[in-house]
Amino acid sequence: MTVLLEKLEAARKANDLSRLGEAIPYARWMGMAPENTTGELLTRMRYSPHLIGNTHLPALHGGTIGALLETAAIFHLLWEMDNAALPRIINITVDFLRSGRPMDTLARAKFTKLGRRVASVAVEAWQDDRSRPVGAAQLHFLVTPVK
Repeated sequence: MTVLLEKLEAARKANDLSRLGEAIPYARWMGMAPENTTGELLTRMRYSPHLIGNTHLPALHGGTIGALLETAAIFHLLWEMDNAALPRIINITVDFLRSGRPMDTLARAKFTKLGRRVASVAVEAWQDDRSRPVGAAQLHFLVTPVK
């Protein structure tokens, strides 16, 4: 079992979602962490100046929004699935809907299809108004254990 899967198992046993975010170094560096303050699994990307892509507006870099969408899907898969395998991305389609302002950004993922081998996940990201998303994505993951 990998170190990440061991940390995931410990987080599930303790019912501590914050441990999941701490287990992924890239998520920590980007300021992304899962939370469940509203009764649903959300991923928050805390604003930091290094996330800015266009300093004239200023606006978040599109890559950071794409990374948030992908990370939210991975957190959702890791937390909700009982499978002892790390999800491997097959493809991702990102829609950038509006400029992300320099503030915290939230994302919510949900399964559109969960099979034995492949999971399809839809994700939406917003800032202060959930009805005005900054980005959306559709992702497909291979969820079978590697042999």
